[in-house]
Amino acid sequence: MEGLTLRVKLMDGGKLPEYSSLEAAGADLHASLPSGPILLKKGGGRALIPTGIILEIPSGYEGQVRPRSGLAVKHGITVLNSPGTIDSDYRGEVKIILINLGEEDFTINHQDRVAQLVISTVQRIQFIPTDYTSMTHRGSSGFGSTGV
Repeated sequence: MEGLTLRVKLMDGGKLPEYSSLEAAGADLHASLPSGPILLKKGGGRALIPTGIILEIPSGYEGQVRPRSGLAVKHGITVLNSPGTIDSDYRGEVKIILINLGEEDFTINHQDRVAQLVISTVQRIQFIPTDYTSMTHRGSSGFGSTGV
């Protein structure tokens, strides 16, 4: 399956993102912790996890950092600002905010798969001020308005 080519600069301890299956939408991102593991304390411990990579995302695209389902269901580990956005003009190291919502402490080790990266197209929108918006059946009904 061919697609977009993305330049990736590897820093000390960095590893290229990799797909775990032939048609996976997200490529696994790895922790870059050559100095040692990071402990996420149970019940809300969080940390900024370096990946050791810098991405050159083309204009018109973004990177989305998403949780790994296995870490979430088995250990309560998720990406705090999910999905995290990597803008195409960002050239710093990709870092992931992980939080432990589980009932046990959890250790992140060097090269552990900690999140997924999805590259998506972005459409820039022109916002214009107005005095009104069109009416709809739903109107201003918000949170929970369509039931549980």
